[in-house]
Amino acid sequence: MSRYRELYENEIVAAMTKKFGYKNVMEVPKLAKVVVNMGVGEAKENAKLLDAAIKDMETITGQKVVATKAKKSVANFKIREGMAIGCKTTLRGEKMYEFVDRLVNLALPRVRDFRGVSADAFDGRGNYALGIKEQLIFPEIEYDKVDKVRGMDIIFVTTANTDEEARELLRLMGMPFQK
Repeated sequence: MSRYRELYENEIVAAMTKKFGYKNVMEVPKLAKVVVNMGVGEAKENAKLLDAAIKDMETITGQKVVATKAKKSVANFKIREGMAIGCKTTLRGEKMYEFVDRLVNLALPRVRDFRGVSADAFDGRGNYALGIKEQLIFPEIEYDKVDKVRGMDIIFVTTANTDEEARELLRLMGMPFQK
């Protein structure tokens, strides 16, 4: 069992219940899933770039990654419907908690000039989106074997009803928000 799951079951539930006054343990918000997405626009010219991005993301998340395809044709971007232009994966359960643990404790502190993540990136329904500029911050990625620096989006989907509840949940899980 991961450290975060134990932390959730003990301290986070107690702290959230105390702050928001929940009557039932099942009312306490929890992390439902984490979606990791990487857009690879250059894949339209070179399919090998998408394969490299998929390999990097599988190394980071420890899970199979799915290539995402364009929904519409856009002439200005030279994209046709059905072209593979990115990749994504959805993490749940133990792998999700493991990934969050590595992100918060290993990867984010390695970002240059890191002062915390934005506390304004909530969507109004209790979900949080985080953008990362380079995959090199993850310790699993070997610097010498990277062909190109790519960014990625990480979305934390919670069962919280409000942004305030979700912010408190992520703060208790160790997310370093800006002051």
